[in-house]
Amino acid sequence: MITALIMAGGEGTRFWPLSRKDHPKQFLKLNDDQKTMLQETVERINELVPLEQIFIATNKAYQKAIKKQLDGIPEENIIVEPMKRNTAACIGLSSVMIEDKYPGSTMIVLPADHLIKDQKRFLDILRKSIMTAATGNNLVTIGIEPTHPETGYGYIHFGDKLHTIDGDQVFEVKNFTEKPDLNTAKEFLEEGTYLWNSGMFIWRLSSILSNIEIHLPEMYESLQRIKGALGTNLAEKVIRDEFENMQSVSIDYGIMEKADGIFVIPGSFGWDDLGSWPALERVKKVDADGNVVIGKHYGIDTTNSIIHSPNKVVTTIGLDDVVIVDTEDAILICDKKRAQEVKEIRNILTDEGLEDCL
Repeated sequence: MITALIMAGGEGTRFWPLSRKDHPKQFLKLNDDQKTMLQETVERINELVPLEQIFIATNKAYQKAIKKQLDGIPEENIIVEPMKRNTAACIGLSSVMIEDKYPGSTMIVLPADHLIKDQKRFLDILRKSIMTAATGNNLVTIGIEPTHPETGYGYIHFGDKLHTIDGDQVFEVKNFTEKPDLNTAKEFLEEGTYLWNSGMFIWRLSSILSNIEIHLPEMYESLQRIKGALGTNLAEKVIRDEFENMQSVSIDYGIMEKADGIFVIPGSFGWDDLGSWPALERVKKVDADGNVVIGKHYGIDTTNSIIHSPNKVVTTIGLDDVVIVDTEDAILICDKKRAQEVKEIRNILTDEGLEDCL
């Protein structure tokens, strides 16, 4: 039995001002396809996991949008987190709820807002990950073979080879590294034993829950109380009360960096997390001047830039390596090299009380 959990509660802060609190990145059509990122994610795995076995973890603000976009997903498969508590709590809550419905299943965990070009190859790697997760308490992740020294991703340092499945190697994980500086990223690329951390995981429900019990015992106790309340009139209250008291910690830091039996399968299937505006250069048409233009733009000596303005004409003179994004109520102009800092602008707007712009 294979189940899937798609995490769709993020706000896509680095894609502001297009991505908003009430309409984040996973609900946008950033690829050339006419489907949203969330719809593409569900469709991508539907060959492997039927719709009734796909679950969506989100928050209450996005519940209606998910129902509208995914009318084939049973309503009870939308898992609503009462408040933000990071990915370990999200995955823990989802695990006990999925176990209640599909006990003994192997769960695939995926972000809702990634681009994958080669679906066939992706599903092949998923199947091999499922095979690896079937042994013991193995926790499996998919690492992306790096193509350049990226500072916006975390990295996975892999060690000895566990085995090979039809030509694909499975490695033990030595450690995880948070987003490095440029020099460190260059060293990782040259060394050849580092992969980008995709945030995709595969494990049996019993494996991840036993690891939560070992490494996050207080969270595990809360999850057991939630498990006992499922199917009763008290379920919603117990989930809210227990979730509120859970530690806010990522699954990487809370489990993956501490557990034994962590394995990674390198993948190369046209992956991109579309984490910030410069990522559009990898999925949209680039013109002769190196610009990605969505909308109308007229420029003189404007190169290597991203201009997103569907409703207004944008004119530029003498610009290089910039991002310009125009929406109904906000304009972003930034150095393309500093696009990762867009989320900090949101923090400033929050501090200034400009919540309507978020």
